[in-house]
Amino acid sequence: MKFDNDFLWGVATSSAQIEGAVREDGRTFSIWDSLADNRIANGENCSVACDHYHHYVEDIALMKKIGVKCYRFSISWSRIIPKNDGKVNKKGVAFYTNIINELKKNGIEPMITLFHWDLPMWVYEDGGYLCNSFVDYFLDYVKIVVKEFSSFVKYWITFNEPQCFVGTGCYYGWHAPFIKVGDEKIGEITKNVMMAHGNAVKYLRENAVITPKIGFAPTASVHIPLNDTQEEIEKAYDKTFDISSGVIGAVWWSDPIVAGIIPDGVKFISDEDIKIIHQPLDFYAFNIYQPENANEVKYQGMPRNALNWIIEPRCLYWACKFYFRRYKLPVLVSENGMPNLDYVYDDNKVHDPQRIYYIEKHLEQLKKAVKDDIPVIGYLYWSFMDNFEWTFGYDARFGLVYIDYKTQQRILKDSAYFYKKVIKSNGEIIK
Repeated sequence: MKFDNDFLWGVATSSAQIEGAVREDGRTFSIWDSLADNRIANGENCSVACDHYHHYVEDIALMKKIGVKCYRFSISWSRIIPKNDGKVNKKGVAFYTNIINELKKNGIEPMITLFHWDLPMWVYEDGGYLCNSFVDYFLDYVKIVVKEFSSFVKYWITFNEPQCFVGTGCYYGWHAPFIKVGDEKIGEITKNVMMAHGNAVKYLRENAVITPKIGFAPTASVHIPLNDTQEEIEKAYDKTFDISSGVIGAVWWSDPIVAGIIPDGVKFISDEDIKIIHQPLDFYAFNIYQPENANEVKYQGMPRNALNWIIEPRCLYWACKFYFRRYKLPVLVSENGMPNLDYVYDDNKVHDPQRIYYIEKHLEQLKKAVKDDIPVIGYLYWSFMDNFEWTFGYDARFGLVYIDYKTQQRILKDSAYFYKKVIKSNGEIIK
């Protein structure tokens, strides 16, 4: 069995994790540039990262070599609007215009993520996600992006993993901006992000030149069944959408945004808010690396990746199954990948059989979902290249492309050549 002919075989990245050039051509700092001192492993930072800002032509050529059909990338808000004066940075616009043109020239579909965690410092200094003007600031940014790029871009994602940049960033304090607010303020932040999402979707629908395809990309906090009985399947489904998980759970974000439903016990959004928050979406995107109930399914000696996350490919099948069942939208796997401890061998190659196995087994589960008549529109491997992995720094390498951070040399790993075969066969080589 092959996948649909228009299946989006792709890769994904984010601006803060790959671009570097944080002081160049008018860009100003984001919260990951200014607030992460002494919080990143090995004292590292993202000021250079993969230097994609200067290597994007080479990088897109490597995407073409792999056979990538779609590239999901994010835009740095502070590269587009550097200061709290509304003025557009023309050099920032030119950079992303060049990327889109290069993608088009190489037959690769661009997919823009509007926000992937890198809040401009000028927004943070004005109150950040709690700022009364946050929703307006974000819409001003969206208007510029739509004006500049919607003639060339069809696929859009508003926010990436709000569970992380709100939950782990503002509630638990693990990620930038490294703050811990209480339940009341986390509700205010959530409402602001949801309202910003709704306004962005509405504006895209009304103003994009090319008819847009729009989604948002939460983390798929899926519980997988402990066995194949109907009782366990229903139990896992109910746990997946249990509001008690709070801000890091799926239902907290997806029920209001996708279904227009206010979860039980949620007091910070109203029926009037839902009229803005709940806008029609074209697909349900999700990022997934392991099941939410990892502690229930793990066993002694279970395979793990370089970040000690368990490797349980069934999570991909059950995420497709449960999220389609609940939200009735086509599914996009917007991130899935494996951090490994990769290095260059004496033959100047990077051999990563564990990642090949990871991709193969997860795609087997994706194919199983397709055979169950779940409409899956694409699979985007995270990440195209090794990158700045937030507070973990650079040790854990997710990429299909190895980055030598001393020289910025790029090397296609064995997994890149495997993924090339998968794409060329349109998934037919996957069982």
